[in-house]
Amino acid sequence: MSIQILQYEFLGPIPLEEWGPPMEELVYLILSSDKDKFNILYVGKCEKTDDESFFTQHSRYSCWTDNMGYGKSLFLAILPLFESDDAKRQNIVNKIISLYKPVCNDLDTVESKPDYVVRKSENNASESEKHLCLCCGAEMIPEKVLEKSTLYRCTGCGLSDTKINS
Repeated sequence: MSIQILQYEFLGPIPLEEWGPPMEELVYLILSSDKDKFNILYVGKCEKTDDESFFTQHSRYSCWTDNMGYGKSLFLAILPLFESDDAKRQNIVNKIISLYKPVCNDLDTVESKPDYVVRKSENNASESEKHLCLCCGAEMIPEKVLEKSTLYRCTGCGLSDTKINS
């Protein structure tokens, strides 16, 4: 059985009392059952533990039990991330917190970072205004300026393209 949160496939949920160590390099969800659905109470990450009381000794355990809801049971779902670094796990935790706002994560600050890197162009200002043809790579020159766009024509192959004016 699995549960999908964002684009991540978590294993479980299983009743929390059925959990047993070991556990390493993962993101976990603490869930409560509300009739036919699960609510996320807490999202956290773990590097490695063999401690059987990992969850019952957790600093937010009382919050989890106070918010169990209808089923009066807690559930666990895990996302194994073997060979992942702490930053990657924390980023997933932050994304889930920012979207689902789990009640027991209310004190955690969210600094979600994108999974991609934006590279700065190495072109200078005059080159950044040039438009290159996608077909042959030659420079495209403005042929006609319209109200919201400009029509460009390639000096090499004659292909035309329209760009929105900024």
